Amino acid sequence: MIILGEDSQRVKDRDAQAYNIRAARAVAEAVRSTLGPKGMDKMLVDSMGDVTITNDGVTILKEMDIDNPTAEMIVEVAETQEDEAGDGTTTAVAIAGELLKNAEDLLEQDIHPTAVIRGFNLAAEKAREEVDDIAEHVEPDDQELLKKVAETSMTGKSSELNKELLADLIVRAVEQVTVEADDGTYVSDLENLSIETQTGRSASESELLTGAVIDKDPVHDDMPVSFEEANVLLLNEPVEVEETDVDTNVSIESPDQLQKFLDQEEAQLKEKVQQIVDSGADVVFCQKGIDDLAQHYLAKEGILAVRRTKKSDIKFLKNITGAAIVSDLDSVDEADLGVASIRRDDGDELFYVEGVGEDVHGVTLLLRGSTDHVVDELERGVQDALDVVAATVTDGRVLAGGGAIEVELASRLRDYADSVSGREQLAVEAFADALELVPRVLAENAGLDSIDTLVDLRAAHEDGQVRAGLNVFTGEVEDAFEAGVVETAHAKEQAIASASEAANLVLKIDDIIAAGDLSTGGDDDEGGAPAGGMGGMGGMGGAM
Repeated sequence: MIILGEDSQRVKDRDAQAYNIRAARAVAEAVRSTLGPKGMDKMLVDSMGDVTITNDGVTILKEMDIDNPTAEMIVEVAETQEDEAGDGTTTAVAIAGELLKNAEDLLEQDIHPTAVIRGFNLAAEKAREEVDDIAEHVEPDDQELLKKVAETSMTGKSSELNKELLADLIVRAVEQVTVEADDGTYVSDLENLSIETQTGRSASESELLTGAVIDKDPVHDDMPVSFEEANVLLLNEPVEVEETDVDTNVSIESPDQLQKFLDQEEAQLKEKVQQIVDSGADVVFCQKGIDDLAQHYLAKEGILAVRRTKKSDIKFLKNITGAAIVSDLDSVDEADLGVASIRRDDGDELFYVEGVGEDVHGVTLLLRGSTDHVVDELERGVQDALDVVAATVTDGRVLAGGGAIEVELASRLRDYADSVSGREQLAVEAFADALELVPRVLAENAGLDSIDTLVDLRAAHEDGQVRAGLNVFTGEVEDAFEAGVVETAHAKEQAIASASEAANLVLKIDDIIAAGDLSTGGDDDEGGAPAGGMGGMGGMGGAM
């Protein structure tokens, strides 16, 4: 009996598991070479020809044209890791791929997927407990340790060249947006921190500024550009002649009628400008457009106006100035205004807006780079480091990096496996083996022998050296914590949780039924799995 449509495809049982595992592993292997200080970059060219050069795991996976449902589930691992921890995306995806590789070996030994899944769940829970046991406490004001966390996050990225300067800026920035909660914990509110970029200068000239930086010009040359204490209006309405919602035609029979029409438009603009003047505003940041005639009238009134201000800048200025965002000039009054000091840097063509008073706060990290590609990658590295430092301040726990935590966890999981009964014991041991992928890949990417490195690391940890990690620059095993390679415990816990859950999700599937080919794009890309057969990687191609 035929119950599926003519174009439908179905992959069952071991074929389905093999298909899914192969797709997930292809994604993991795509980013493995970017891991660590010696990791390589990827050049990604989108359909419009735009080029992105990066070694940031989540950026690579987002930019890749992935057209496979299983592969997209692994991409979600990276996105979740980025949202929750800010860093460790490559680690999470690589571990997920290695878990599935080891799981495939167990499946070939006729171990049921549910036993593997139970074993992975036990191992992941135990690993997170051990992370908490191994982690060391860090105080929110321990700047030296927090700088090491930031430097570790940036190592291997383009921001590494100036990591000492940038780490200092990052720690100071997080410090200024961190507050102590009523229960004694610390919260870093990155909503009060803005990142602005500028090309044409060296990254070593990046700086941390109090307040906001607006990369815009005044709309009129005769406007004042600096104020000690200005009343600021944030406007989300165009200062232009209002257009009708429907198409209209106006019949003009004489020049007088045309002049009356123009006079009416001018009167509308004058009224809008007068509403701004009556509110008491000295400075207007407008998210929409400002008519040329309105610009002239605002300049005559001595009001500074900036148009087409980004929505994100308007929201940040709200925090800085304490102003409300006004969407209707008819209802504006003095209570909607904020207060700030404003100055213009003509060399950089930037406005610096600094809040006045104790209730307003916010800082801007101004990143500079030689080209757009450089500054984009610099911003990605700094954003990850900011998230990691903020998470460390909030969480208060750190770990030794360089593969130290993974080797120690693997050792403890193997000891734990002895207490696990049934076939789940094999899955726990497979989980431990998967964690050791991290030091192996660190060694491979540094051109070192991965087997020798892993043997040396295991020996050091068996001797009780919990912090022993790989120095990829010398190839030696040493105390990673003392060497300044420090990671946040929260990111490691999240990576383990995300990787194990994604692997279990893939292993749970034993039947794939697709209305067309096995791709998510709905087109006729190569790689659809023939009925009962194996599919390719869809839009990722088969040549990963």
